[in-house]
Amino acid sequence: MPGILPREFYTRPAPEVAPALLGCRLVRVLDGVRLSGIIAETEAYQGEEDLACHARSGRTPRTETMYGEGGHAYIYFTYGMHWLLNAVTCPAGTPAAVLIRALLPLEGEELMRANRPNQCGTASWLNGPAKLVQALALDGRQNGTDLCDPAGGLFIENGCPVELARVRVGARVGIQSVPEPWRSMPWRWTLFSELF
Repeated sequence: MPGILPREFYTRPAPEVAPALLGCRLVRVLDGVRLSGIIAETEAYQGEEDLACHARSGRTPRTETMYGEGGHAYIYFTYGMHWLLNAVTCPAGTPAAVLIRALLPLEGEELMRANRPNQCGTASWLNGPAKLVQALALDGRQNGTDLCDPAGGLFIENGCPVELARVRVGARVGIQSVPEPWRSMPWRWTLFSELF
């Protein structure tokens, strides 16, 4: 039986947590319906020194959740149109998070497709961070949700072990303006699948 990941899982640096999340099951309970998918791609953002991380400018109202205890959801709005889901890592006071970038659907696919209209027949309908947030009907109201508490309706369960041979490692995407070495840090992990 799947179990919800404990707090200790998250109280490590983001570059350790991000690959460990591959194969785990992200769960959203929406109106009593369980929506879930296997986490298939992640990116790590670690601390104020990481110039690709939101915390590079220090503590702000937007980044406050990142400075909290690991194991909470950090959901933010970007590009004026998309919400993105992250899992906060590290002990309180160290701002770090893992961006959940892609899912392989498991449960509640019909409702997830209804949340993403016009996506029927598209193999890659959950292979982007904004796509999966839309499918799970998440937004800023879930920012700060405790991912270790099922009562919040958003949590991550342990999943199947992932073979290293099935994981691709590369640089994070969408950060072209970030200087080196941060732009090229190999902090993106993708579970190889026929859908990617």
